[in-house]
Amino acid sequence: MELATAAVASTAGAHRYLRRLSSPNYSSLPSSSSSSFARQFSPLSASASTSRAQRRRLPVASAAVELREASSQGGDSIRVTETLQPGSCVKFSVEVPPSICQECYETTLQEYAKRFKIPGFRPKKVVPEDILINYVGPKHVQDATVEAILRHTLPQALASVEDRALEDSVRILTKFEDMANSFSLDTVFRYDVAVDVAPEVRWLSEDKYKNLKVVVEIDEIVDAEKAAEKELKRRHKALGLLRIVADRGLQVGDLVVLDIFAESISSDGSKGEKIPSAESKGFHLDTEENNNLVPGFLGSLIGFRPGETRSFPLQFPESFEQDSLQGVRAQFTVVCKELFYRELPELDDSLAGKLLPGCTTMDQVQERILQRCKEVEKTAIEQATDNAILDQLGKLVEVDVPRALFQEQGQQLYGAKLLQLQAERKLDKDQIASLSSQKAVQEYLESERENINRIIKQMLAVGEIFKAENLQYSTDQLVKEVENSIEEFKRYNQDYDEGNIKQQVQDVLEAAKVLEWLKENCIIEYIKR
Repeated sequence: MELATAAVASTAGAHRYLRRLSSPNYSSLPSSSSSSFARQFSPLSASASTSRAQRRRLPVASAAVELREASSQGGDSIRVTETLQPGSCVKFSVEVPPSICQECYETTLQEYAKRFKIPGFRPKKVVPEDILINYVGPKHVQDATVEAILRHTLPQALASVEDRALEDSVRILTKFEDMANSFSLDTVFRYDVAVDVAPEVRWLSEDKYKNLKVVVEIDEIVDAEKAAEKELKRRHKALGLLRIVADRGLQVGDLVVLDIFAESISSDGSKGEKIPSAESKGFHLDTEENNNLVPGFLGSLIGFRPGETRSFPLQFPESFEQDSLQGVRAQFTVVCKELFYRELPELDDSLAGKLLPGCTTMDQVQERILQRCKEVEKTAIEQATDNAILDQLGKLVEVDVPRALFQEQGQQLYGAKLLQLQAERKLDKDQIASLSSQKAVQEYLESERENINRIIKQMLAVGEIFKAENLQYSTDQLVKEVENSIEEFKRYNQDYDEGNIKQQVQDVLEAAKVLEWLKENCIIEYIKR
């Protein structure tokens, strides 16, 4: 998808809450089997899933409770108690009077009488109730009646939130088994159901997003001049010849081959366990590219000669990229296997074509490399600016993120991550299948919960601004981006839903328009990181 920034694209679809459950279609639910009903309304019978959802839900001392009555099609009323729950969720406790239960029971028997041919009874002949029940089975009749009651009463029970309910977020909390076991035509039928609703976006400032001030930190490496100088040096080094160092020890600029071993150091100074992730055999170290080394590692190797072994303690920084090693003290043992220096050709016009095909002079090489670096710099600054604006927006709002929205956005992000890995050919089909399992998805959602919620808050804020400022995008742009996205899915043989793709593209285009508007209407300060 070719849009303004990767930052916007990564947050696509977060505010799809605008697609409401305006008219729940419960009439399509089957009435003959509790198992088939459960497949369409999975929380009804999935007791494990229901209990997990109940454990996650925390009590709210000030939760609003509302009592109301809703009339059924026959004129009788069900009693509904609404209770606000965390996560922009509303819980409905429904009480169905015996008259409605009786009506659903009779309708169920009529359906069975039409469906089955009872031995000894001609078609359209009235079959006595007890004979029909014994033929079908009392348990089947009971389960089907419970399903009929749910189909009949759910629309009325949820009527108060039908214009705010999130798509596919309805879940029945009461176990089907409990409903069936407690069912009686002479008593009130009770069940609990929950639905997530569109969350309220609460701005923390009276100005909301007006007078927004954003500080954008730019990495030094983004500087086009410095990046061009580094790139020219890299290309020059690639043309050099490696020569064996025979008469001195290691110095900065050399390339050395090392065997590295590491053990943790306990608080009393004794050696602990090995650190496999910090060990390597035959490790090639370019001493001019040492940004990822543990501080002090290279300094401990100056003067190192082939065949020599050195041992020294170091501490991994708290900011180290591997979480498990942050702050860890380790004893390193390093063996120098081979040592080389580069013999570089003279940097003149004769080298231009080798440094950058199509160039005949060093001036051309430097100019083209600088131009490319300026393009990279511009893109990097745009992305950093978009990220900084989105980050600031997320801090300006409070949102009680619904479970359904969290699940949808998290799964979209995870799917995009797998698609990217597949596109980069880092995963084979078996690995993709393993990472696509429900367990893998849930682990990702839990580990990325904070990040997913942050993205949702950002995009809900974006949606509010898009509406408030009456921003628009062209239909041609929408059509083009949808076509590009579909082509991308086809290229990697991925299944896709065109409706979902269109919605995601709309979300991205909205975000791009909002970012464009904010850049023109907020104060942006750029600082070097």
